[in-house]
Amino acid sequence: MMIQPATLADAAEVAEIYAHHVRCGTATYELEAPAPSEMAARMAKVIAAGWPWLVARDPAGQMLGYGYVVQFRDRAAYRYAGEDSIYIRNECRGQGVGKALLAALIGASETAGFRQLYAVIGGAEPGSIALHAALGFSHAGRLRGSGRKAGRWLDTVFMQIAIGAGDTAPPPSEP
Repeated sequence: MMIQPATLADAAEVAEIYAHHVRCGTATYELEAPAPSEMAARMAKVIAAGWPWLVARDPAGQMLGYGYVVQFRDRAAYRYAGEDSIYIRNECRGQGVGKALLAALIGASETAGFRQLYAVIGGAEPGSIALHAALGFSHAGRLRGSGRKAGRWLDTVFMQIAIGAGDTAPPPSEP
């Protein structure tokens, strides 16, 4: 498996993987799968900000999954806090792709200047919770009934990990 930075040429494959999760899962609360052009616009925003968007590929070049990190919230005070998202091709789940992507995202997020990384886990997906816990994230909260999809109320779980200096030292600059 190869993990590498995404390019806008990856948008169609990214949209295909994500569409499955929109239609069949609860990890995302989107109800309509975005078109490849919309996914390309989302990717462009992340890449232009200098935040990581990574893809995992098999030796033949097929995309196995992708992950990215965005600033947790738009306000300047959050500029050192990132939120990760990871989506794996359905038939590749449980094969270590998510773990490899998350490990790479943690390193890339530190390089991008983030000090805290959050996972906002829609549907309280047990696999995603276990993945994040395996890489050092700890439970940071639960929002009960925060989303409604597939005819049921869904909880959202927050997990967190400090990266780099975390909050033990001031950042290199203030707003």
